[in-house]
Amino acid sequence: MKIAIVGYGKMGQMVQQIALQRGHTISAIIDVDNYNDIDSKAFKESDVAIEFTTPQTAINNYRAIWRQGVKVVSGTTGWANNIEEIKNEVTQNGYTLFWASNFSIGVYLFTKINKIVAKIMNEYTQYNVEIIETHHVHKKDAPSGTAITIAQQIIEQLNNKHNWCLGDTTNKNLLPITAIREGEVNGIHSVKYASKYDEITFTHNALSRHAFALGAVMAAEYTLTHNGFITMDNMISL
Repeated sequence: MKIAIVGYGKMGQMVQQIALQRGHTISAIIDVDNYNDIDSKAFKESDVAIEFTTPQTAINNYRAIWRQGVKVVSGTTGWANNIEEIKNEVTQNGYTLFWASNFSIGVYLFTKINKIVAKIMNEYTQYNVEIIETHHVHKKDAPSGTAITIAQQIIEQLNNKHNWCLGDTTNKNLLPITAIREGEVNGIHSVKYASKYDEITFTHNALSRHAFALGAVMAAEYTLTHNGFITMDNMISL
């Protein structure tokens, strides 16, 4: 498979390494200093483009890639307020976008566990829930896309939570997310249920970015033979 990389930071470089290890070809590498190469013949001949950039540029990147007739796999977060618009654009124009707030298989399993736990905890209102996420200081968005996904899953299950918020709150109907930025942390997400007498906490700790890059390449392999708006739910069947 011919894979183009859009965004050549640490994630893009690791995607390149893993894609080559899995027998794929890197057809083009696009970064800020050669963005016009997205119009090149090499890029247009790509099967899939893997995009890891910024919340401010992601949507324009998708559209530029689609104009070349190339499918998109993206792990860029921070633009989810526009997700319905993008889904409609994909459907109406026959585009393909595999989007995930996190491509780690472990994180995907963690979110599935989260939904089950939240459904159980809805019966035990003495416990209040919060999310704590920690990432490296270079991360552009807060809270993380993964934390927002986790929060939305909890809100769907808990009758007493109507929305999430960033930081502490006295509003019992809001689910607070604490976002910590320090060092070079790859990503730690914890969900804590606390009562007056005890706490229940479960955590996913990303020990290496390798898991994210591997998941993105696996998503590209899946996207090669699938179309439309695709998520981890499509790729992994539990």
